[in-house]
Amino acid sequence: MLKVLFVASEVVPFAKTGGLADVAGSLPKELRAQGIDVRVVMPKYGNIAEKYKKKMKPLLNTQIRVAWREKFCGVEYVEHDTVPVYFIDNEEYFKREGFYGYDDDAERFSFFSRAVLNMLPKLDFKPDIIHINDWHASLVSVFLKLEHQNDPYYTNIRTVYTIHNLKYQGVFPKSVMNDVLGLDMKYFQNGDLEFFDAVNFMKGGIIYSDYITTVSRTYAQEIQYEYFGEKLDGLLCKRSKELVGIINGLDYDLYNPKTDRHLVVNYDENSTSAKLDNKVALQQELGLPVHRKVPVLAIVSRLVGTKGLDLIIRIMDEILQHEDVQVVILGTGDKKYEDWFKGLAWRFPKKVSANITFSNSLAHKIYAAADMFIMPSRYEPCGIGQLIALRYGAIPIVRETGGLKDTVQAFDKYTQTGNGFVFTNYNAHELLFAIKQALGTYSDQSIWNTIVQNAMTSDYSWKKSAQQYKELYTSLKK
Repeated sequence: MLKVLFVASEVVPFAKTGGLADVAGSLPKELRAQGIDVRVVMPKYGNIAEKYKKKMKPLLNTQIRVAWREKFCGVEYVEHDTVPVYFIDNEEYFKREGFYGYDDDAERFSFFSRAVLNMLPKLDFKPDIIHINDWHASLVSVFLKLEHQNDPYYTNIRTVYTIHNLKYQGVFPKSVMNDVLGLDMKYFQNGDLEFFDAVNFMKGGIIYSDYITTVSRTYAQEIQYEYFGEKLDGLLCKRSKELVGIINGLDYDLYNPKTDRHLVVNYDENSTSAKLDNKVALQQELGLPVHRKVPVLAIVSRLVGTKGLDLIIRIMDEILQHEDVQVVILGTGDKKYEDWFKGLAWRFPKKVSANITFSNSLAHKIYAAADMFIMPSRYEPCGIGQLIALRYGAIPIVRETGGLKDTVQAFDKYTQTGNGFVFTNYNAHELLFAIKQALGTYSDQSIWNTIVQNAMTSDYSWKKSAQQYKELYTSLKK
């Protein structure tokens, strides 16, 4: 049986700040269903819920070298949703309020990467493949090649490195080479870890891993160009033969309108009229006028510039002044966007509900109630919002980039194919045209119901993506 160790800095349901946690919580479960012995390892953060901590079983205590010093390392274990999960424990590094953003993040996550490798000979589990995710775990590949190359235990272990978002690379002062990583400066001087006179963890992961993946086919192509490449496009071009895009899936157990406990009325693709009951319930909850037939446009997003909010700001007044619609916003982020959406709700109290908060329950209700879902990202490695929207029959209006391009196809009224509305350029007028096109189509409910059917029957579960990973792992083991 193929054995895979999945390394991530956050995993649902133990810790989450973004999409990585969803992937790390869902993909291993599907891989196990496909016959792979996959196990997960992550840091034991202090704010993991007590109900999970109580189930953890201690496996071993050891010492891990951090450059010139030794640090305590514990390893604990729990099985969740059929998946064995290991936790790297060091209270000095991980018993804190948040997960990231500390001055010693280079030390914390280099410790984590070393601990992952050093724990393996002490466990009854030797992986064929170590699947590493994002910059926080990228040094696993570096340490494997530089510190364990002469140890026969590690000889045949191969590595896969997944880039979830190229923008976040883990860049630190070059002093960490000696003081934190404990590596010879020649690996900085030869360019392996050097990045504009600093140390780049992600660059090391790209160079030292056997294969590189990213989270959609289009994003894998985009990051080889300067506009998307975040100054690593040249390196990614050099490794293009070992670079592949595999679209993220969606946990269809967690996001299922037929069984979702957050909804007033459950439904599926054969009972989409029940969406109207969820619409009414949401309108009542948010204090909007109750109107079953008014189209509801949803924005569920981090409120940051990369999500295309500047485009929305430019066109939203025109939409609200000239169209009979309601707009529901959910999210937090940059203050300027939070304040703008609050102001929009103040100016259009009967048409706009701005919920500047994080609420998983409300998010589910919005997806179930919405007719359309707006996601005009400047770039989007994969995106999860549009996948949830498709699953719940909220028709996505998206820009043709990254994972949005790979998952949302423009509706063609002549062939009756497609599951959304798309525009190509990062341009407010194109977004406006796409929204008006969607609203025009919505006025013919027979056609609109076809789009909803197409959306809800689109298959973006993890099954196909996990099969692609399985094929990649198998090819590397040969």
